[in-house]
Amino acid sequence: METAWWQVLDKTRGSRPRTVLLADGARPDVARRLTDLVGVPNVAVTANDFWMPLGKPVRTGTGWNKEPAKEARLDRDASFLPAAARQALRRWWLEVPRGANSPNWDLASTCRIEGGNGMLLVEAKAHSKELSVAGKSAPSTGNGWKNHERIGSAIEQARAGFRRDAGGSWRIARDSHYQLANRFAWSWKLTSLGVPVVLVYLGFLNAEDMAKEGSLFRSEDDWGRAVRHHARGVVDDTCWDRRLVVNGQSFTPLIRALELPFAPRVQRRTVRDSS
Repeated sequence: METAWWQVLDKTRGSRPRTVLLADGARPDVARRLTDLVGVPNVAVTANDFWMPLGKPVRTGTGWNKEPAKEARLDRDASFLPAAARQALRRWWLEVPRGANSPNWDLASTCRIEGGNGMLLVEAKAHSKELSVAGKSAPSTGNGWKNHERIGSAIEQARAGFRRDAGGSWRIARDSHYQLANRFAWSWKLTSLGVPVVLVYLGFLNAEDMAKEGSLFRSEDDWGRAVRHHARGVVDDTCWDRRLVVNGQSFTPLIRALELPFAPRVQRRTVRDSS
C-alpha cells in the first residue's frame, strides 16, 4: 500500500495535518484563507507574503520532500525575518543555542497590519488535552539548565512588559502553562523588535480522528470557552479579541475556530488521489 502525504508528517492526526492543509494550495487562495481566518480589519495576508508551512509534503522520484510541511522556528528557519531579528530572538531565549530547541509554530506568516509589515502566528489545537497546564520540563545537562534559566528570565521580561504596556493581570511563567506562556512571550519579543503581531489560537472543530485522545471542540463557543478557561489567571482575561499596544506596536490575540475535514482512514483507501 502506498504512503499518503499525511503519513510522512511527524504527527499524522489532529492539528498538524490540518494546519498543513490550511497552508496548502495556490498562493492567492492560501492568502485569502489566512486573511479570512484572522477576520480583523487592516490585517491581510497577500500572495506575496511568506508562510510556513507551505503545504503538503511532495512526492519525488526517490521518496518524499517534507520541506514544504516544515513548521517555523522563528529564530532559525524563518528566513522571511531579518537575520538580525532571528539572532536577537535566539540570544533572548537561549544562553547556549547550540543543540538547543526553540518553540515550533504551527503556522507563521508575514502579513500587513495597519499598513505596515507584521507577523501572523498560529497555535492550533484539535482536542482538549492539547491545552496543557504543564511547566517546562527540567533539563538533564548543564547547558540545558543555563537555557532553562534564560527562558524563565525571558518569559518574566514579557510578563513585566505586558503588565506595563497593556495593564491587567499577567502571570505567564516558565513553570506553569509553559506553551501558552512561550506563545505570548515570543509575541511580546517580536513587538520589542518593532514587529506588530497577530496571535491566533485556532481550534479545529470536530476532529474525529482525535476522539480517543480528549474532548473534541464542537463549536466556536466550545473552543472559545476552553481557551479562556485554560488561560484564566495566566494571561489577562480581557486581552482576547482586542488590539493591545505593546512596546509601541499593535498586538492582537485572537480566538478562532475552523472545521477543516480530514479523514485519514478514508484517505488511506484513495491515496493516489490525495498525494
